[in-house]
Amino acid sequence: MNVFLWILQGLLGAAFIMAGAMKASQPKEKLAKNMTWVERRTPGTVKFIGTTELLGGLGLILPWATGIATILTPLAAVGLALIMVLAVADHVRAKEYQVILINVILGALAVVIAIGRF
Repeated sequence: MNVFLWILQGLLGAAFIMAGAMKASQPKEKLAKNMTWVERRTPGTVKFIGTTELLGGLGLILPWATGIATILTPLAAVGLALIMVLAVADHVRAKEYQVILINVILGALAVVIAIGRF
């Protein structure tokens, strides 16, 4: 089970680190070409979402890998699952049904990590 959770943590952590870094570092106009939800948010909100995803991705990996404050790993997973629930709600409200499945899968993986690491 530990190896399975490590694989999930690595994959999900990498996905959120890359997505978060992109949202936190690129201008809103560039992101809007591929992410329609960006148009409904201020540049500061987009950067905040990116920063929380980046930190959550790091939180999935670093505490458990270092053995320091390991409780932060399942807490990061819970936080990322919450972000995905909010993303699903936003996409439903905007009738962007084609992207909801991605958010559901990412959220479900975060829940599996949270349960496994608690």
